[in-house]
Amino acid sequence: MRFPRIERITSYARSHTIARIKDDDLKAMKDAGLNRIHIGLESGSNQVLEMVKKGVTKETHIKAGLKVKKAGMELSEYVMPGLGGIELSDVHAIETADALNRINPHFIRLRSLAIPNGIPLFQDYIEGRFQKCTEIMMVKEILMVIENLDGLTSAVKSDHILNLFEDLEGTLPQDKEHMTNILKDFLAMPPEKQCLYQVGRRLGIFSGLGDMENSGLAAKAEDACIQLGINPENVDETIDEMMKRFI
Repeated sequence: MRFPRIERITSYARSHTIARIKDDDLKAMKDAGLNRIHIGLESGSNQVLEMVKKGVTKETHIKAGLKVKKAGMELSEYVMPGLGGIELSDVHAIETADALNRINPHFIRLRSLAIPNGIPLFQDYIEGRFQKCTEIMMVKEILMVIENLDGLTSAVKSDHILNLFEDLEGTLPQDKEHMTNILKDFLAMPPEKQCLYQVGRRLGIFSGLGDMENSGLAAKAEDACIQLGINPENVDETIDEMMKRFI
């Protein structure tokens, strides 16, 4: 059966699987019509990958990514801000940026960490073995990743409600400053404004910082904060519960 109007066929794959496939076989898959692969990189840090039992190393991630590109397919790598927790936040950001620099994927997609109740990491979290980053910490982590991306031509995508900034998108290197400015502008806000944006984003009122300039949207977010009793001191706990609904 043929589908002459189909322009793209995409598959998700594990780095561990791709790394074991022969180059000729990957090329044959591409020639047969498979033209994009999505891989859950999540982190480029071996410490983080081991902690979450990802079953793969940084070097295997890099090897797999390069094999996909060599086969002539588009490559989309997913990065998970917050996955290292507080303890490994910096190494998670730096090593992830390094892995991406060595792969230069066509797309870098952000998927911020959320911890649903039914996974092993949730048990580690509630028992104190895993210290979850606040959302402010995750913004700093994303900024560190983007600032350390160098020599890439990747398109950065933030196309998921789990992410705080829907408009944090652009193509490297030309849009790097634009993306870092979004993050820096948020971090420069007073805690009350940060809280307002966080709640407005999670309730679907805001998609980017510019929406806060709309007085009607800002008023809706303010009303929600009042009705739900959300303030800078409890916003992360409330956001955690909101984000579980999106998984």
